[in-house]
Amino acid sequence: MALVVMCGQPCSGKSAAAACLAAALRSSSTDLAVRIIDESSLHLGRNDSYKDMVVEKNLRGVLRSEVDRSVSRDSIIIIDSLNNIKGYRYELWCLARASGIRYCVFFCDTEVDHCREWNSKRQDKGEPSYDCNIFEDLVRRFEKPDRRNRWDSPLFEMFPSRDEMVETSPVIAEAVTYLTKKVDSKTRDVKVLQPTIATQTVRAGEANSLYEMDKATQEVVNAIVEAQSCGLGLAMNKISLGPNLPTISFTESLTDYYINIQRSVGLPELRSLRRTFIKLAGQYSLSGPPPPTDADSAKRMFVDYLNREVGA
Repeated sequence: MALVVMCGQPCSGKSAAAACLAAALRSSSTDLAVRIIDESSLHLGRNDSYKDMVVEKNLRGVLRSEVDRSVSRDSIIIIDSLNNIKGYRYELWCLARASGIRYCVFFCDTEVDHCREWNSKRQDKGEPSYDCNIFEDLVRRFEKPDRRNRWDSPLFEMFPSRDEMVETSPVIAEAVTYLTKKVDSKTRDVKVLQPTIATQTVRAGEANSLYEMDKATQEVVNAIVEAQSCGLGLAMNKISLGPNLPTISFTESLTDYYINIQRSVGLPELRSLRRTFIKLAGQYSLSGPPPPTDADSAKRMFVDYLNREVGA
């Protein structure tokens, strides 16, 4: 249904804002599934997860994998982490687009001095906090979201240092409305990301379909090459590919399905046409119906393609 990316400096109030947002979403609909994904839910410590670049990269990979497994059109996923790198937010946006769901960024815009003060108070209380060196490093590398970027839009901004953080906060209410509003053809203020060919997953049965197509098209190519090498273009008019299948014709034909070849077609050209046909069929299957699973249908499609490319 939606993916919400929490964003902000360390100790900026993201977790409290995520909890308020999740509670507000559950209050808006009793049957709405809401889940928060953060380091603690995966049993990962803050300092251990950000002590160096390698460990931090692994953490982002673990969070991204968990989001990829969890996103669906029936639930709202809130990823409560720093999400401080714009390239990483773009990867999360791509996951949402591949799933065909809504996406938004919730930015806790807190001054660094307040974040530093809150982190010190947590250290004094023995609560989860960041070491000073790690905190300063994360603050320095933070990349602020920009609503002009599609992976940072729509952007909901909250100021925890001066705004009251409750379920009824105006920003949280606005985000809840955006995430739960029903969408129809006339809706303009809510954007549901649409998957593209680049982000769609391959169908489970497509591998076998492409194998059948590869084998069927090779049989057609072999029949044409054999007919031409045997001089069938002079001795006879046509050669059959099988019962109820198109006929390879070397002169004009009145049948519905045939390859009307008026010139000699070499093997390199036939191989090139075959590769192009299989490639086009594979690309079309991502955005349309899957390729045919039986050899006869594949042969008919390939014959139609050859008629357009080399037919008279």
